[in-house]
Amino acid sequence: MMSTTLTAETWPVGANMLAFGNRAPDGSPLVDASSLVWAAQLRQVKELGVDQVDPTDAWLCLAKLSDDRLEEFRGVLDGEGMSLSSISLTRNSVVDRGRGEENLRDAHRFIDIAPSFGVGVVNTGFMQDLTPEQARATWFWLAEGHRDDPALRDLAIDRIRELGDHAARLGIQVSLEMYEDTYVGTADEAVAFLQDVDHASVGLNPDIGNLIRLHREIEPWEDMFEKVLPHANFWHIKNYTRDFDPATGAYATAPMPLKYGYVNYRKVIRRAVELGYDGPFCCEHYGSDSLGVVAENVQYVRQVLGSALNDPTISR
Repeated sequence: MMSTTLTAETWPVGANMLAFGNRAPDGSPLVDASSLVWAAQLRQVKELGVDQVDPTDAWLCLAKLSDDRLEEFRGVLDGEGMSLSSISLTRNSVVDRGRGEENLRDAHRFIDIAPSFGVGVVNTGFMQDLTPEQARATWFWLAEGHRDDPALRDLAIDRIRELGDHAARLGIQVSLEMYEDTYVGTADEAVAFLQDVDHASVGLNPDIGNLIRLHREIEPWEDMFEKVLPHANFWHIKNYTRDFDPATGAYATAPMPLKYGYVNYRKVIRRAVELGYDGPFCCEHYGSDSLGVVAENVQYVRQVLGSALNDPTISR
């Protein structure tokens, strides 16, 4: 974990770059784009008052860059006065039946890369590519997606433990992103999987936003957070509205800024601080001006952190 001397201003709180997608304006892969394109997109974040980002592999897959292009990216970051808060891998499961070994190699490269950018946590998970039905849906989580195969759970444990060993050698950590229908798809499953991995350098990403948006019955968010926050070392943080009509059985959910949605994140963040959480935050949002909302979320997280850290009744 990071230093306990963090302040609300120095705490790593970054913007997820997913809003830009992984294609340049001309449609070419972003990994092949001019660094001017990277700089222009990072500058939009900086103009919103945010100087840290998570370059998710759904934006710019650093593991696919040559050493020279990686240095080019570092130069762009420096030139824009920005830094990385964290590094996230998404939809690149290390037990994907078709790409699992390639994804594992990429995860190792991300771990190698992270310390040179001052990043202490690399996030991964077991979500896989969107299905055609998900790609067509208004919101992808409204359609049935990938479900992890119980037969591969032991392999998943072994490969995450392998990544944990690598991370430990470099003094950083691995975080596992909670996501429906994966090995870490509920609070209980996430804690159980982490216990089976049994590695000091592996923790949980309590991305419960992935669960509250589902049109199905879920455990109360207060209960889920209470189970997983003690194991958290990184946090994808986002919020949604959530409604249920018992007369019809219909659910309704939609993305919302952190302070307006279903989860009371002021309460949750304060509880996390009380439990000793000191990992990075990566602010996310889907739809509308997602980048603008993410910037608001970054400022909200910093305000809540400041309030919690200045509260003498919260012991850490």
